[in-house]
Amino acid sequence: MGERFERHRQPWTSDEIQKLHRLAAKGMSLKAIAKALTRSEESTQARAKQDGLKVSKLR
Repeated sequence: MGERFERHRQPWTSDEIQKLHRLAAKGMSLKAIAKALTRSEESTQARAKQDGLKVSKLR
């Protein structure tokens, strides 16, 4: 099965949001950003969409 994330449904901190914005601006893939934030890809994608960020699926 996939990786387990212990942070299930945890609120996003301002530091995580800043890091998400920084990594997305660098053009990192969704999978790489999710791993860096120790968040699921679904959670990362949902937060990026909420903030109006474009995150590439693959790379």
